[in-house]
Amino acid sequence: MTDIKQYRSEAQAAMEELIEAAHLREGQLVVVGCSTSEVTGHRIGSYSAPEIGEALFEGVMAALKPRGLYLAAQCCEHLNRAVITEAEAVPHADIVNVVPQPKAGGSFATAAYHGFAHPVALEHIRADAGLDIGGTLIGMHLKEVAVPVRLVHDRIGEAHLLAARVRPKFIGGSRAVYDDDLK
Repeated sequence: MTDIKQYRSEAQAAMEELIEAAHLREGQLVVVGCSTSEVTGHRIGSYSAPEIGEALFEGVMAALKPRGLYLAAQCCEHLNRAVITEAEAVPHADIVNVVPQPKAGGSFATAAYHGFAHPVALEHIRADAGLDIGGTLIGMHLKEVAVPVRLVHDRIGEAHLLAARVRPKFIGGSRAVYDDDLK
């Protein structure tokens, strides 16, 4: 299927663009929410596609893994938007017990659960950047302060992409001096 290869390629390109724009460093977390329904031109939550979830997971991981970055795959609303990640990324986190499925968690999160060496589920995470494929609302899993990132790669299939990075809060008012490398 040409579309499957194309989706994988588009996911990898978008993630590589986000990594560069967000200046991510080894060990940081990137949250990805994904609607395979939206990728195929259907309404979110109406057309789970496990093979597309797997292709998108592969594309995202092809960009993250060589750089030592971790994925937090956001589940759908049926699992309260919990996230699936590698246990080593969150060694002291409070895990929850759930195994995502295509129609209860989503195809992308399901692919992540089966693709990780030691997957764990968490109710909350504070990621350093994020990619929202198809309007899945990832904001709850980003650190403060989220900053929108405009990507050249702004679609995967029919799904719109929204991306964000985070920056430290500016504190101290008008007399404060800030580190330009942290913006």
